[in-house]
Parts: sequence; structure tokens; C-alpha cells
Amino acid sequence: MAAIPPVCDFGLSAPDFALPDTEGRIRTRDELKGPKGLLVVFICNHCRYVKAIAGRLAAEGRALAALGFGVVAINANDPTDRAEDAPERMGPFARAHDFTFPYLHDATQEVARAYGAVCTPDFFGYNAALELQYRGRLDASGREAAPDAPRELYAAMERIAATGRGPEAQVASIGCSIKWRA
Repeated sequence: MAAIPPVCDFGLSAPDFALPDTEGRIRTRDELKGPKGLLVVFICNHCRYVKAIAGRLAAEGRALAALGFGVVAINANDPTDRAEDAPERMGPFARAHDFTFPYLHDATQEVARAYGAVCTPDFFGYNAALELQYRGRLDASGREAAPDAPRELYAAMERIAATGRGPEAQVASIGCSIKWRA
């Protein structure tokens, strides 16, 4: 079922986290933050919306790191609902799509709830003070990739790097709903 997150709540602080990556190392928000800020994206392995953008997300992750942003992906889906989202399948997914950023597992779903994540993919772009400035989409891709679509996420994060503020106009992401535990 498709879900659409709310509009950006400018200035909201990035919740802290300490979650395992695909190798079992615990990674934290403060460790992953870059000098210009942090991009937190909630994804999973099974979602067609995520699969449609995974390659482009990997490329944008590298581009954002070059701008000075930390980038992290988090999977909060209940794997009993979708076996493809199990923690042991996250590493192969990240390698298949050439992720250079950590892919973390939120087994308790507490981090996803703290962020207010709604769907996969769901993007949270923070400035250097870890204040929310972007809650939009990667680009106009939906269930199918839109390889020639304007780079909405990159443009917003580039603006945040330069000014500390995100664009006032943002188009919400769309994706599969997060699979919450009962």
C-alpha cells in the first residue's frame, strides 16, 4: 500500500540513534553526521519504490558525501511481514546497489517512530545543526525509475549546504508503508 509522508517540519531536531549496520557494528547519528549535516533515509529491500531508485540513491549518496553530508539508510520493516527485509538480506542488497553509506537495522522500530517515518523511501535532510530542512523525495520516480528527472533531493541538500535552509516548496516522497510490528 502506498503511503505519503507529511510536509517538512522545519527546524525539528534529528532524533539520536545507535543501530547495527550490515556487519553488526553499532552506528550513531553523531558519528555519521557530516560537517554540512545528515541525510537519513528509511528504505527496505522489498519495496518497488525503493528498488526503482536504489541505483540513483547510491549515486546521490556519493554526491552528498562530497558536499559534506553524512548519509545513512535505515530499514525498520518487520521482517515477519516481508522476509526479504530480514537483516541478513540487507548486506547483499546494499552491495548489489553499490551503497557507500551505512545501511542500518531498526529492529525495535523505535528510531522510525522517533523520526515519524511513514514510507519507504522516506527522506529526512538535516543541516549542520541537525535541524530538519528537507522532507521531500529523491526525484519524480515512483514505482518505475525516472532517470532523467530533476535531482530534487540533491538540489535541496546543496541549498542546505550553502545556506543551512531547505527549499520552502517540497514534494513529499511516496512509497510502500512501513511494515509495523503488531
